[in-house]
Amino acid sequence: MPDFKFVILYVDNPPTSTAFYAGLLGREPVEASPSFAMFALESGVMLGLWSRHTVEPAAAAAGGGGEVAFTVEDAAAVRAVHADWRGRGLRIAQTPTAMDFGHSFVAFDPDGHRLRVFAPAA
Repeated sequence: MPDFKFVILYVDNPPTSTAFYAGLLGREPVEASPSFAMFALESGVMLGLWSRHTVEPAAAAAGGGGEVAFTVEDAAAVRAVHADWRGRGLRIAQTPTAMDFGHSFVAFDPDGHRLRVFAPAA
């Protein structure tokens, strides 16, 4: 069975999205061009940002149809990341909330992709 290693988000403006994610992730992309950028995450997963105008075959969907999820240690860390991202001006869809799978909040990137931060339930 193939192993999952990449997430690719289709974005309207790769340089804008690259700057957004570089600030959010605290790292520069390992690859960047006018139509694509890739970030290497500590988990080993790669996050790609591909221009929705140049992806082949053409993509019909826009942001918001799924989520990119980030795990943190505990509810206090969820609240701290929420405060940081709110301070950066990210649009928040859900404030920190206790859910059946853990403590969580949801924000949006510039293209409307949902970004969930959560601490898994014990």
